[in-house]
Amino acid sequence: MTRAGKTALVTGGGRGIGEAIARRLAADGFRVVVCGRSEAPLEHVAKEIEGVAMVVDLMDRQATDAFLKRLQDEVGTIHVLVNNAGMAESAPLHKMDDSMWDRLMELNATASFRLTRALVPAMIEAGYGRVINIASNAGVSGYAYTAAYCASKHAVVGFTRGLAMDLAKTPVTINAVCPGWVDTDMVAEAVERIAGKTGRDESAARKSLASMTPQGRIIAPKEVAHLVASLCPEEARGIHGQALVLDGGQILK
Repeated sequence: MTRAGKTALVTGGGRGIGEAIARRLAADGFRVVVCGRSEAPLEHVAKEIEGVAMVVDLMDRQATDAFLKRLQDEVGTIHVLVNNAGMAESAPLHKMDDSMWDRLMELNATASFRLTRALVPAMIEAGYGRVINIASNAGVSGYAYTAAYCASKHAVVGFTRGLAMDLAKTPVTINAVCPGWVDTDMVAEAVERIAGKTGRDESAARKSLASMTPQGRIIAPKEVAHLVASLCPEEARGIHGQALVLDGGQILK
Protein backbone atom coordinates (compact mmCIF):
# COMPACT_ATOMS: atom_id res chain seq x y z
CA MET A 1 0.00 0.00 0.00
CA THR A 2 1.31 3.41 -0.92
CA ARG A 3 0.61 5.99 1.76
CA ALA A 4 0.96 8.93 -0.65
CA GLY A 5 -2.34 10.75 -0.88
CA LYS A 6 -3.82 8.96 2.12
CA THR A 7 -5.03 10.78 5.21
CA ALA A 8 -5.23 9.69 8.83
CA LEU A 9 -7.32 11.24 11.59
CA VAL A 10 -6.08 10.89 15.17
CA THR A 11 -8.47 12.03 17.88
CA GLY A 12 -6.88 13.34 21.05
CA GLY A 13 -3.81 13.91 18.91
CA GLY A 14 -2.25 16.79 20.78
CA ARG A 15 -0.53 14.86 23.55
CA GLY A 16 0.36 11.46 24.94
CA ILE A 17 -0.56 8.37 22.95
CA GLY A 18 -2.36 10.40 20.29
CA GLU A 19 0.64 12.62 19.67
CA ALA A 20 2.94 9.61 19.36
CA ILE A 21 0.56 7.97 16.88
CA ALA A 22 0.23 11.16 14.83
CA ARG A 23 3.99 11.55 14.61
CA ARG A 24 4.50 7.92 13.63
CA LEU A 25 1.84 7.95 10.92
CA ALA A 26 3.22 11.20 9.52
CA ALA A 27 6.71 9.67 9.46
CA ASP A 28 5.23 6.72 7.58
CA GLY A 29 3.93 9.04 4.87
CA PHE A 30 0.33 9.75 5.83
CA ARG A 31 -1.13 13.21 5.87
CA VAL A 32 -2.36 13.47 9.46
CA VAL A 33 -5.24 15.42 10.96
CA VAL A 34 -5.11 15.79 14.73
CA CYS A 35 -8.17 16.84 16.65
CA GLY A 36 -9.00 17.49 20.28
CA ARG A 37 -10.16 20.16 22.70
CA SER A 38 -6.91 22.08 23.29
CA GLU A 39 -5.81 24.23 20.37
CA ALA A 40 -2.20 24.98 21.36
CA PRO A 41 -0.86 21.39 21.59
CA LEU A 42 -2.77 20.40 18.45
CA GLU A 43 -1.28 23.29 16.49
CA HIS A 44 2.19 22.44 17.80
CA VAL A 45 1.95 18.81 16.70
CA ALA A 46 0.35 19.66 13.35
CA LYS A 47 3.06 22.20 12.55
CA GLU A 48 5.87 19.76 13.29
CA ILE A 49 4.37 16.94 11.21
CA GLU A 50 3.04 19.22 8.45
CA GLY A 51 -0.47 18.08 9.25
CA VAL A 52 -3.80 19.67 10.06
CA ALA A 53 -5.14 20.66 13.49
CA MET A 54 -8.85 20.88 14.22
CA VAL A 55 -10.41 21.76 17.56
CA VAL A 56 -13.50 19.81 18.58
CA ASP A 57 -15.12 18.56 21.75
CA LEU A 58 -16.17 15.02 20.88
CA MET A 59 -18.48 14.93 23.91
CA ASP A 60 -20.61 17.58 22.17
CA ARG A 61 -22.57 15.77 19.44
CA GLN A 62 -23.56 18.93 17.59
CA ALA A 63 -19.95 20.11 17.59
CA THR A 64 -18.86 16.68 16.36
CA ASP A 65 -21.34 16.82 13.49
CA ALA A 66 -20.03 20.27 12.52
CA PHE A 67 -16.46 18.95 12.73
CA LEU A 68 -17.32 16.03 10.42
CA LYS A 69 -18.80 18.45 7.89
CA ARG A 70 -15.70 20.63 8.04
CA LEU A 71 -13.49 17.56 7.73
CA GLN A 72 -15.29 16.51 4.57
CA ASP A 73 -15.17 19.99 3.06
CA GLU A 74 -11.57 20.89 3.96
CA VAL A 75 -9.74 17.55 4.08
CA GLY A 76 -11.71 14.95 2.15
CA THR A 77 -11.62 11.20 2.65
CA ILE A 78 -10.13 9.83 5.85
CA HIS A 79 -8.41 6.52 5.14
CA VAL A 80 -7.17 5.74 8.66
CA LEU A 81 -9.28 6.61 11.70
CA VAL A 82 -7.57 6.32 15.08
CA ASN A 83 -10.17 6.72 17.82
CA ASN A 84 -7.76 7.65 20.58
CA ALA A 85 -9.52 10.37 22.56
CA GLY A 86 -10.61 9.08 25.93
CA MET A 87 -10.78 9.70 29.63
CA ALA A 88 -10.49 7.73 32.86
CA GLU A 89 -12.22 8.15 36.21
CA SER A 90 -12.36 5.85 39.20
CA ALA A 91 -14.65 5.53 42.19
CA PRO A 92 -16.34 2.84 44.29
CA LEU A 93 -19.85 1.92 43.20
CA HIS A 94 -21.67 4.13 45.70
CA LYS A 95 -19.76 7.16 44.38
CA MET A 96 -20.27 6.40 40.67
CA ASP A 97 -22.98 8.87 39.78
CA ASP A 98 -24.87 9.05 36.50
CA SER A 99 -22.73 11.92 35.24
CA MET A 100 -19.53 9.89 35.60
CA TRP A 101 -21.08 6.98 33.72
CA ASP A 102 -22.37 9.28 30.98
CA ARG A 103 -19.05 11.09 30.54
CA LEU A 104 -17.06 7.90 30.20
CA MET A 105 -19.52 6.29 27.81
CA GLU A 106 -19.88 9.42 25.68
CA LEU A 107 -16.20 10.01 25.04
CA ASN A 108 -14.75 6.51 25.28
CA ALA A 109 -17.45 4.65 23.36
CA THR A 110 -20.10 6.79 21.69
CA ALA A 111 -17.71 9.28 20.09
CA SER A 112 -15.76 6.42 18.50
CA PHE A 113 -18.98 4.88 17.20
CA ARG A 114 -20.20 8.16 15.70
CA LEU A 115 -16.92 8.95 13.94
CA THR A 116 -16.63 5.41 12.62
CA ARG A 117 -20.18 5.46 11.31
CA ALA A 118 -19.54 8.75 9.52
CA LEU A 119 -16.16 7.95 7.98
CA VAL A 120 -16.21 4.26 7.03
CA PRO A 121 -18.45 4.59 3.94
CA ALA A 122 -15.87 6.78 2.20
CA MET A 123 -13.12 4.31 3.12
CA ILE A 124 -15.09 1.53 1.43
CA GLU A 125 -15.60 3.67 -1.65
CA ALA A 126 -11.88 4.53 -1.72
CA GLY A 127 -10.94 0.84 -1.61
CA TYR A 128 -8.86 1.07 1.56
CA GLY A 129 -9.53 1.85 5.20
CA ARG A 130 -8.37 1.22 8.74
CA VAL A 131 -10.28 1.89 11.94
CA ILE A 132 -8.11 1.53 15.02
CA ASN A 133 -9.78 2.01 18.38
CA ILE A 134 -7.50 2.75 21.31
CA ALA A 135 -9.25 0.87 24.09
CA SER A 136 -7.44 -0.47 27.18
CA ASN A 137 -6.60 -3.75 28.83
CA ALA A 138 -9.53 -2.69 31.02
CA GLY A 139 -11.60 -3.53 27.94
CA VAL A 140 -10.74 -7.21 28.30
CA SER A 141 -10.31 -7.41 32.07
CA GLY A 142 -11.56 -5.71 35.22
CA TYR A 143 -10.06 -3.53 37.96
CA ALA A 144 -11.31 -2.31 41.31
CA TYR A 145 -13.10 1.05 41.45
CA THR A 146 -13.21 1.31 37.66
CA ALA A 147 -16.48 -0.42 36.74
CA ALA A 148 -17.72 2.51 34.65
CA TYR A 149 -14.38 2.94 32.89
CA CYS A 150 -14.10 -0.81 32.27
CA ALA A 151 -17.66 -0.85 30.91
CA SER A 152 -16.84 1.94 28.45
CA LYS A 153 -13.71 0.18 27.21
CA HIS A 154 -15.51 -3.17 26.99
CA ALA A 155 -18.04 -1.33 24.84
CA VAL A 156 -15.25 -0.24 22.49
CA VAL A 157 -13.97 -3.80 22.19
CA GLY A 158 -17.47 -5.17 21.65
CA PHE A 159 -18.20 -2.55 19.01
CA THR A 160 -14.92 -3.44 17.28
CA ARG A 161 -15.67 -7.15 17.23
CA GLY A 162 -19.25 -6.75 16.11
CA LEU A 163 -18.53 -4.27 13.33
CA ALA A 164 -15.67 -6.45 12.12
CA MET A 165 -18.26 -8.99 11.01
CA ASP A 166 -20.08 -6.35 8.97
CA LEU A 167 -16.88 -5.04 7.38
CA ALA A 168 -15.21 -8.37 6.67
CA LYS A 169 -16.07 -8.35 2.95
CA THR A 170 -14.96 -4.74 2.49
CA PRO A 171 -11.45 -3.29 2.13
CA VAL A 172 -11.73 -1.82 5.64
CA THR A 173 -10.34 -3.45 8.77
CA ILE A 174 -11.18 -2.56 12.35
CA ASN A 175 -9.20 -3.48 15.44
CA ALA A 176 -8.85 -2.40 19.05
CA VAL A 177 -5.48 -1.70 20.65
CA CYS A 178 -5.63 -2.33 24.39
CA PRO A 179 -2.71 -0.78 26.30
CA GLY A 180 -2.03 -1.11 29.99
CA TRP A 181 -0.28 1.70 31.85
CA VAL A 182 1.29 4.05 29.30
CA ASP A 183 3.73 6.82 30.24
CA THR A 184 1.35 9.75 29.71
CA ASP A 185 -0.48 12.34 31.81
CA MET A 186 -2.78 9.54 33.01
CA VAL A 187 0.14 7.76 34.65
CA ALA A 188 1.40 11.03 36.14
CA GLU A 189 -2.04 11.64 37.66
CA ALA A 190 -2.19 8.07 38.99
CA VAL A 191 1.27 8.43 40.54
CA GLU A 192 0.18 11.65 42.22
CA ARG A 193 -2.96 10.00 43.62
CA ILE A 194 -1.03 6.98 44.92
CA ALA A 195 1.59 9.19 46.54
CA GLY A 196 -1.08 11.34 48.16
CA LYS A 197 -3.06 8.41 49.54
CA THR A 198 -0.14 6.24 50.69
CA GLY A 199 2.46 8.78 51.71
CA ARG A 200 5.04 7.22 49.41
CA ASP A 201 7.20 9.44 47.23
CA GLU A 202 6.42 9.65 43.52
CA SER A 203 9.30 7.34 42.57
CA ALA A 204 7.93 4.58 44.80
CA ALA A 205 4.41 5.22 43.54
CA ARG A 206 5.59 4.91 39.94
CA LYS A 207 7.38 1.65 40.74
CA SER A 208 4.13 0.28 42.19
CA LEU A 209 2.43 0.83 38.82
CA ALA A 210 5.33 -0.69 36.91
CA SER A 211 5.30 -3.73 39.19
CA MET A 212 1.79 -4.60 38.00
CA THR A 213 3.32 -6.13 34.85
CA PRO A 214 5.65 -9.14 34.62
CA GLN A 215 8.04 -6.95 32.64
CA GLY A 216 8.13 -4.50 35.53
CA ARG A 217 7.83 -1.40 33.37
CA ILE A 218 5.39 1.15 32.00
CA ILE A 219 4.66 1.09 28.27
CA ALA A 220 6.02 4.00 26.19
CA PRO A 221 3.63 5.90 23.88
CA LYS A 222 5.82 5.07 20.89
CA GLU A 223 5.14 1.37 21.48
CA VAL A 224 1.41 1.98 21.06
CA ALA A 225 2.16 4.05 17.96
CA HIS A 226 4.23 1.20 16.53
CA LEU A 227 1.36 -1.25 16.95
CA VAL A 228 -1.10 1.17 15.34
CA ALA A 229 1.25 1.74 12.40
CA SER A 230 1.70 -2.01 11.94
CA LEU A 231 -2.03 -2.37 11.29
CA CYS A 232 -2.01 0.03 8.34
CA PRO A 233 -0.16 -1.80 5.52
CA GLU A 234 -1.91 -4.11 3.09
CA GLU A 235 0.07 -6.98 4.64
CA ALA A 236 -1.98 -6.43 7.82
CA ARG A 237 -5.27 -7.00 5.98
CA GLY A 238 -5.91 -10.27 7.83
CA ILE A 239 -5.73 -8.66 11.27
CA HIS A 240 -9.38 -7.86 11.76
CA GLY A 241 -11.75 -7.65 14.70
CA GLN A 242 -8.96 -8.18 17.22
CA ALA A 243 -8.38 -6.78 20.70
CA LEU A 244 -4.59 -6.46 20.72
CA VAL A 245 -3.30 -6.18 24.27
CA LEU A 246 -0.13 -4.20 24.86
CA ASP A 247 0.60 -4.25 28.60
CA GLY A 248 3.80 -6.16 29.23
CA GLY A 249 1.81 -9.24 30.24
CA GLN A 250 -0.19 -7.50 32.97
CA ILE A 251 -3.47 -9.31 32.46
CA LEU A 252 -1.61 -12.64 32.42
CA LYS A 253 -0.66 -12.25 36.07
